[in-house]
Amino acid sequence: MKTLTLMIATFGYVGFAPVAPGTVGSFAALALYAAVRWSASPLFEAVTIAVVFAVGVWSATQTEKILGISDPGPVVIDEVLGMLITLAALPLGWGGIAAGFVLFRIFDVIKPYPAGRLEAAPGGWGIMLDDAMAGIYAHLAVRLLIWWRPEWMLV
Repeated sequence: MKTLTLMIATFGYVGFAPVAPGTVGSFAALALYAAVRWSASPLFEAVTIAVVFAVGVWSATQTEKILGISDPGPVVIDEVLGMLITLAALPLGWGGIAAGFVLFRIFDVIKPYPAGRLEAAPGGWGIMLDDAMAGIYAHLAVRLLIWWRPEWMLV
C-alpha cells in the first residue's frame, strides 16, 4: 500500500524530480489533461477532477505520515489537480495551455488569499485545497485572457 500511496501522491514518482518538482508535476499533469480532453466529455473532465481531489487528499495525507514531514515536496498530485482546474472546460490552443501553465505556477507560488489560509488545513486537505484555489484563480485569469486576446488562446 505504501508503494501505491507514493506513486499516486508523486504522480508516478515525478515528484522526486531533483529540481522544481512542483513545476515538473504541473508539466506532467498536461499528459492527463490531454487524455481527459481527448474524451471530449465535460462530465468525464469534472469526474476526473473530483477523483484526483479525493485520491489526492488521501494519498497526500498518507505520504505525510510515510515521510514524517508536513507538505512534503515530492507530493505533486496537488499540482495535477490545479492544472486540471486551470484548463477545465476551456477550448484552448497551445498558447492558452502555455498561459494556463504559467498562470497556475504563479498563483501556486504566491498563494493569494484565501489559498494561503487553505494550505493550513490539516493533512492532505491543506495540500490539495491551496492548489485547487490557485487553479481557480488561474482558470479565471485564462478566461480573461480569452476575452482580451482570443486569437492567442483558442483552438
